[in-house]
Amino acid sequence: MSEKINKDMTFHQVLQMSPEVARVLGKYNLGCVGCMGAMRETLEQGATAHGLDVNDIVRDLNAIFAE
Repeated sequence: MSEKINKDMTFHQVLQMSPEVARVLGKYNLGCVGCMGAMRETLEQGATAHGLDVNDIVRDLNAIFAE
């Protein structure tokens, strides 16, 4: 699987890629759609702030684009 999403991307960048992204983030209780920090906060920063493993999030997000 080729990685489209990485931990250094902002939530805003990732949310623009597919409507499915919001569903995956919701699985981790990340309400990024309405968060002002989504414009500048990276996936890694957000995961750390919420005590989550960014690698799990990135894996699940990339699964959206797996063929």
